[in-house]
Amino acid sequence: MRTNIPENVVSILRNIDQFGSQEPTRLTVLKKWFQVPSRAKSFGIFVANRASGRSGKVKSDEKELFRLSRKLLNGADVVKPSVDKRKARGLHRKLHDFQKEQKRTRWAMIRIIKNWNLFLIEEGLQIYLNSTYDVGAAYKLASDYCRHYDPRYGDTLNLGSRHKLKEIIRFMFTVEALEDIEPRRKNCRPMANLRNDY
Repeated sequence: MRTNIPENVVSILRNIDQFGSQEPTRLTVLKKWFQVPSRAKSFGIFVANRASGRSGKVKSDEKELFRLSRKLLNGADVVKPSVDKRKARGLHRKLHDFQKEQKRTRWAMIRIIKNWNLFLIEEGLQIYLNSTYDVGAAYKLASDYCRHYDPRYGDTLNLGSRHKLKEIIRFMFTVEALEDIEPRRKNCRPMANLRNDY
């Protein structure tokens, strides 16, 4: 189902080019897009898959988690994900246990995240495994995925976010196009079943 929401994300890109930085809350436009139930789970797998390929230089225990993530997610159909849920739960548990350390501050307990990409994989799998679809969690994952720290602007959507925003735009256009094709495909009879009526 075609929407104008990908174009709204394109306008964020234009504003970054013009002004250098945008607030991550600009991505709240995605909440409306995620109201189609299947999209949040697809997006969770999409981000987890992308983050699993961004390990960079890591310690040996992190390297193993990235290897397991790539093994589970490699070749996953992000539009209609069918990742093995038992394996996904096991990996999600390992990812969470790896970064479960917390620290008390004056205001609250905060979780210590040592590797951001492993955290993104964990969050993406959580959305996929959730029995209900969570529009807010999908929006938060998009915001977490695209934020980039720049000393001039802080932790915002800025020039370092452009590539990830473009990935999300391509993902959205692909999902919408395939959603449009799917109903037509269901209404078409296979060639073998067509009778020669003339």
